[in-house]
Amino acid sequence: MHEYFFQCPYCWEEISVLLDPSVGSQSYVEDCEVCCNPIQISVSFEDNDISSFAANSIEQ
Repeated sequence: MHEYFFQCPYCWEEISVLLDPSVGSQSYVEDCEVCCNPIQISVSFEDNDISSFAANSIEQ
């Protein structure tokens, strides 16, 4: 598991997620642990390292 830190697209607080490199490409929704808004997270791995990461707000 990789711990990855990023800024919430709503409240701009730094938060972290645990990412599993055993799945090459992932996309899922996770709530911000500070403001509780939903964040669309997309991540890709290459050779067990993060090759791309995006955390975007979900228009409600």
